[in-house]
Amino acid sequence: MASRRAEVIADDAEALAVAAALAAEFRVGAARRDAERELPRAELDRLTAAGLLAVTVPAAHGGADVSLVTLAEVFRLLATADGSLAQIPQSHFAYVNVLRAQGTPAQQDFFFRELLAGKRFGNAQSEAGTRHVQDIRTRLEPGADGTGYVLTGVKHYATGALFADWIPVLARAGDEGALHVAYVPADAPGVTVVDDWEGMGQRTTASGTVRLEDVAVPADRVVPHHLTFTGPQLHGAVAQLLHAAIDAGIAGGALAEAVDFVRTKSRPWFESGFDTAAEDPLLIQRVGELALQVKAADALLAAAARAVDAARAELTDDSAAEASIAVAAAKAFAATAAVEVAGALFELAGTRSAADSLNLNRYWRDARTHTLHDPARWKVQHIGRYVLSGTRPPRHGLL
Repeated sequence: MASRRAEVIADDAEALAVAAALAAEFRVGAARRDAERELPRAELDRLTAAGLLAVTVPAAHGGADVSLVTLAEVFRLLATADGSLAQIPQSHFAYVNVLRAQGTPAQQDFFFRELLAGKRFGNAQSEAGTRHVQDIRTRLEPGADGTGYVLTGVKHYATGALFADWIPVLARAGDEGALHVAYVPADAPGVTVVDDWEGMGQRTTASGTVRLEDVAVPADRVVPHHLTFTGPQLHGAVAQLLHAAIDAGIAGGALAEAVDFVRTKSRPWFESGFDTAAEDPLLIQRVGELALQVKAADALLAAAARAVDAARAELTDDSAAEASIAVAAAKAFAATAAVEVAGALFELAGTRSAADSLNLNRYWRDARTHTLHDPARWKVQHIGRYVLSGTRPPRHGLL
């Protein structure tokens, strides 16, 4: 495993300050990294060394245990600068949450110390060619010596795995195929991580393939994830909240880029009668419309994060449902806003903004690719059922 040092962030205020400073730093090279598909190893190391990847470690274990309001804002800030970079640690925090929910005291003590020391989680969750997203074929079988397990399978879209110290693997075990998470060292024998991601957007996430061939896993590195869904849970709400934050951040970054271009480079349309594009009343109207979308996305994101924090403080079926519905609303709206605002960047900025050398289309490519993660139409369905009949959303972990 990689050896690195990490600061320990003390509280929410420090986490936000560090995220804002790093976002400003990462913004500078984002267009070039995307254009050249230069993987952001150095930037991710900076993120890790600053302590941001350990901010949800519980206070009892020495972490800042920041609120979900803060964590969502950290992701939004990073995504305004670089949607790919912001995507990489999303699974990291989701699988920290798995340990918080179902890890034994010994597992929590070990892995939380790893996180505070600067270790990173990747993920090996999704599979291709199966019937649907929850058709998990990867198997966790008892080992020959009776003391551990053997893991076999192939995973796709494994964002973060190429940069990880530990790869949490979603697998089924036992006759009933109960879901478990096996935390596997990235350099374990039988583990192969392939950088074969070729998406049109999110180009530098390295969301490639993980192959697992008879990987030995000690019993104390396996967590019974299926137990999370036997009662009220926030696994899906937290994971989806971070996705919503990425979309909201991409929308905000695209609007800021468009505004800067209009102010400094765009020419006014001759019929407007004004000397600058920024004075064109039709353009002003469109900027206002897009700004409303960005502000609404940000507001829904913050409201959803508050709902998750409230549910975490007092977890019941009702509070979990409220949190999931609030996150669904934030994600559905932010997904639409990200795609529309990123596309409207060119409408506002004009012909010169389409120059390939500027690579401004990365915002739209990132938004369009990231919003394919799961369909917003199903989130709207769950919102409608909840509002009309009080039907709580399902506990499948994707809402």
